[in-house]
Amino acid sequence: MTPTTITPQNAKPATKSYATPAVAEVVQKVKQDLRMGRAHQQGRINWITTIAMGLFHVGAIAALFCFSWKNLAAFAIMYFFAINVGIGMAYHRLLTHRGYKTPKWVEYFVSFCGTLALEGGPIFWVATHRVHHQNSDQEGDPHTPHDGTWWAHAGWILSGRALHSETALLGRYAPDLTRDPVHVWLSKYHYASIVLTGVLQLVIGAALASPGHAVYGAVSMLLWGTFLRVTVGLHATWLVNSATHLWGKRRFETKDDSRNNWWVALLTGGEGWHNNHHAHPVSARHGLAWYEFDPNYYGIWFLSKIGLAEKIQVAQYDKENPKPAGA
Repeated sequence: MTPTTITPQNAKPATKSYATPAVAEVVQKVKQDLRMGRAHQQGRINWITTIAMGLFHVGAIAALFCFSWKNLAAFAIMYFFAINVGIGMAYHRLLTHRGYKTPKWVEYFVSFCGTLALEGGPIFWVATHRVHHQNSDQEGDPHTPHDGTWWAHAGWILSGRALHSETALLGRYAPDLTRDPVHVWLSKYHYASIVLTGVLQLVIGAALASPGHAVYGAVSMLLWGTFLRVTVGLHATWLVNSATHLWGKRRFETKDDSRNNWWVALLTGGEGWHNNHHAHPVSARHGLAWYEFDPNYYGIWFLSKIGLAEKIQVAQYDKENPKPAGA
């Protein structure tokens, strides 16, 4: 919301001359601080994020040398809750676009699941994605392939200033979340869930290990349930930013380069039907045709059947003359 200065009719000219430039300067600073996209990062590297991502990739490679069915189960369960429930159902379709409504305790639980993906807290994720929709494939888009394929995939998150704790700035694009103390807490301590579940994996892995191999069982389950799972989940989500703006089919003539990509949809639980989504952003269902597999929507549908989701928005379109929402 842009601040508005109201000057009384009997105000002295001197007051106006000093106040107006000050307000304008604050407004301009806020706009500059919120600018996203490669042109505004000045080639800076966020070393904390880059080092953390590097360590997770090393752990992911190490996981490949200690396969077990128990570790694979830990990977699958954690991936489902982090990527499908947390990112797809919660961060994206519920918090960002409000495509459906749930009781607050359900909203908080699925948002907690979103923090498991190591993609930041709900305020950061939602604000960034809303900026993406506002400037999709234009200047200010945080991750458009117009700035380079690598930039759209991962470069954007490794560069520039981390905004995870900039609640006041991000509030311009996520005011609904910055007013909620639970989402503020989740955003501030978004890493806590990774630590908590990591400790649980160590304990469970040790408990399920064969006699004399407790340490190996604990570490290997952590590598699969956290390091490999997080790394695969990050790249799956990043492919929505890169691949679905480069390759695939366009059902709708949107103002951006969004495309429907079936293999990204398989990796992300339906987020790859990106052209459908950009044409109808509020729709909780992204797979609009019967053959467009959309597990994240099926999860929302399931919640509605047990009374935990309502007001589900589903896009309707004319197959013979498809148009984006509002066209």
